[in-house]
Amino acid sequence: MSSSIESQVREVLAEQPLQEGALLPLLHAIQERLGHVPPAAVPLLAEHLNLSRAEVHGVISYYHFFRSTPPGRHVVQVCRAEACQSRGADALLAHAEQVLGCAAHQTRADGAVTLEPVYCLGLCASSPALQIDDQMHARVTPQRFDQLIAKLEGLR
Repeated sequence: MSSSIESQVREVLAEQPLQEGALLPLLHAIQERLGHVPPAAVPLLAEHLNLSRAEVHGVISYYHFFRSTPPGRHVVQVCRAEACQSRGADALLAHAEQVLGCAAHQTRADGAVTLEPVYCLGLCASSPALQIDDQMHARVTPQRFDQLIAKLEGLR
């Protein structure tokens, strides 16, 4: 781990009060600071919380929200919850993979976009839904997706 990343992780650990159930808040704080939870942070967290490395890794890998690698400059999240699936989210995700040129859970080779399937963006009545960076979009068709991505690509 680079000394910069290690020092930032240690700062986060020092800033948060040590309390029962602190793992999730610490993981969120580290990801907020670094954009991801680097694998090298696992032993620091485990030692700080008196947990095994396996316990810490298990929580990171269980929750899809946590990333082990830095995301692209833009993050495209396609909802995969039941309501969105019933309205075409699987086809939308496949379309997104083709248009973006990267698979789900991957970042495009140029580092511009990360594609993430997520489970419920809270727009169930307006499905299928997706989120680009912090902007939510409802009733997204493949054509609407193409428009949103064209606009995004123009922002480079």
